[in-house]
Amino acid sequence: MSRTARLFQLMQALRSGPSPKTSVQLSQDLGVSARTIHRDIDALRGLGAVIDGEAGFGFTLIEDATLPPLGFTDDELEALVLGLREVQAIGDPGLADAAGAALRKLQGRLPPRQSHRLSHAVLAATRFSRPAKPTVDVSALRQATWDERVIAFSYADAKGDETERKVNPLSIVYMDRASVLLSWCHLRQDFRVFRLDRMQAMSVLDESFRPNRIPLLRKALARLRAEREARSCEADV
Repeated sequence: MSRTARLFQLMQALRSGPSPKTSVQLSQDLGVSARTIHRDIDALRGLGAVIDGEAGFGFTLIEDATLPPLGFTDDELEALVLGLREVQAIGDPGLADAAGAALRKLQGRLPPRQSHRLSHAVLAATRFSRPAKPTVDVSALRQATWDERVIAFSYADAKGDETERKVNPLSIVYMDRASVLLSWCHLRQDFRVFRLDRMQAMSVLDESFRPNRIPLLRKALARLRAEREARSCEADV
């Protein structure tokens, strides 16, 4: 097999199925060594493909330079508008501003008919009461989560009792009444959920937990699903 054909097959493998894909999986799919996969990943990156990941963790295709920009169907466009307007309604200030900027960029790049459709979309998102206002810099929290950096903060629970926490931030969830941080708590040595409006004096530490965010997040979500199913079963009894 020529190298060009192999690179094409590697791109197809990265596009299909769940991600990330390990070099062992890819080498089995293509019938080459893991070392060859690593070299070919570097070659694809050099050609403009944005591929996240590294050896031992797996690879995910983020941006495919070989594919033209995708257009949107009318329903897809309505879904995008609704989603962005919902972010404007419930997101923290930085995220709400970003949603508005994204809508403006979309409108400036769409064909005239779809630009008109965006301006006069039939769907809207309205909240009569916004979630409780976060008391920490959510932009900094999002960045720390992406960077897989440990954070520290003071936390007051529902009773007003305060504790000092040090956590691995995994995901921010925007709920009806409050936005919450899903995390691994160093103090409790377990997964914990913290309301952003009860966090104070947050600092980002020079301590990394990369590349464990995704595995930890999967475990946390599996735990939440199991607890929800258990409560549902108890309610049925």
